[in-house]
Amino acid sequence: MSITTAHERVSDFVGSPRRMFVGGQWSDAASGKTFATPDPATGETLAHVAEGDAEDIDRAVRAARAAFDDGPWSRMTASERGRLIWKVGDLILEHADELAQLESMDNGKPYTIARAADVPLAADLFHYMAGWATKIEGNTINISVPTAPGANFHSYTLREPVGVVGQIIPWNFPLLMAAWKLGPALATGNCVILKPAEQTPLSALRLAELIAEAGFPEGVVNVVPGYGETAGARLAAHPGVDKVAFTGSTEVGRLIVQAAAGNLKKVSLELGGKSPNIVFDDADPSAVAGAANAIFFNHGQCCVAGSRLFVHQSRFDEVIEGVSDIAKSIRLGPGMDSETQMGPLVSEEQLTRVTGYLDSGRAEGATTVVGGGRYGDRGYFVEPTVLTDTRNDMKVVREEIFGPVVVAAPFSDLDEIAAQANDTEYGLGAGIWTKDISKAHALAKKIRAGTVWINCYNVFDAALPFGGYKQSGWGREMGHEVLNNYTEVKAVTAQL
Repeated sequence: MSITTAHERVSDFVGSPRRMFVGGQWSDAASGKTFATPDPATGETLAHVAEGDAEDIDRAVRAARAAFDDGPWSRMTASERGRLIWKVGDLILEHADELAQLESMDNGKPYTIARAADVPLAADLFHYMAGWATKIEGNTINISVPTAPGANFHSYTLREPVGVVGQIIPWNFPLLMAAWKLGPALATGNCVILKPAEQTPLSALRLAELIAEAGFPEGVVNVVPGYGETAGARLAAHPGVDKVAFTGSTEVGRLIVQAAAGNLKKVSLELGGKSPNIVFDDADPSAVAGAANAIFFNHGQCCVAGSRLFVHQSRFDEVIEGVSDIAKSIRLGPGMDSETQMGPLVSEEQLTRVTGYLDSGRAEGATTVVGGGRYGDRGYFVEPTVLTDTRNDMKVVREEIFGPVVVAAPFSDLDEIAAQANDTEYGLGAGIWTKDISKAHALAKKIRAGTVWINCYNVFDAALPFGGYKQSGWGREMGHEVLNNYTEVKAVTAQL
């Protein structure tokens, strides 16, 4: 075992109680309460964090409203906003090692992966969105008013910020999801209250330090850690919040919608998935590694995980054997171990959830080809698992497990697999593996999902829109599509 030595700043950061960031100031929770965030590799307490609740959310909303309604943020030029956002991207890269270590220690993912993927992708998102700050445009419209013959009008549209935005992010990609949410909201001129997941608050709090260092005015970005049923619920229902953006489970997404109904605030949701990954008989041998990556990436704790593997019957045994061999070879261990390929799940709750699904699959008749249980007796590790002999009515096939568990089934023809792929309440992602590009595009059109990968999987870019059909969400993250989440369109007409 080769444990990466914690950066001095990281040791200092986790070694003292972490406070919340409201109105440009670091403060304790109004109640004085804190909560422990554990190290998923050991179950031991990593750090203590201020536990925000309704009173703290109220204070953060007041700060954000002042910054938006009366403060300097709304008076700054788009270029000035863009330069600040770009600076955050630069600071993320400057502090990449410590951010990756915090992510690894708090979430459990390997430091090497956080350093190579999560951190640079977060920085790239801020850099990409910084460029959009100066490109939020309206249109001029030539109108003809039947009720005013001969009148001459000048009409145009303005695209303006929504106002104060509440953002609730998940624990699977804490830093990256904070970037996905903050970047476009700030580029379009909004002020934000960010609630990180209670399981993984540390990287968001460190990001708040970098945002302050970049020079953002007080109250533009506020970070309030706390539990979903208190801080999150208050943020979603708050009458002073104009929009709420949530990434997480479909079950909680429904609660967000209900809470937002009070003042009919705008809502965007990036929710669960049960993504089909389809391997045809003419697929390149690399499809085996692709199928394994689709489900085992980030310990399967990925909303687009290729958790339903469909393989043409002529290649089924070969592909299942290959994916199972890869599963057996994956080295599990602490995220800070440089040799670790898969870390623990994020929490004891998640461990119980995933192992419960494994028990359910066996009870309903599924065959465990590899894995199938907890790994070790310390920390929250689960073995990479392949299940076969599954039916569409099984819980392991219907429901999102959010762990390194794939259910595999054979298929025979294109029409059959399109129907099977769409036989889910979700519609977030899908994968297709074939050398026949015409067949791939034909199937891509039939699949009801927001992202379809062909001969690849888990390819993300700040310029690509991301989101889901059906119960996988409302709206899109990233790309220019995300700007619609955070802007209102105003029509102005003047008679000349």
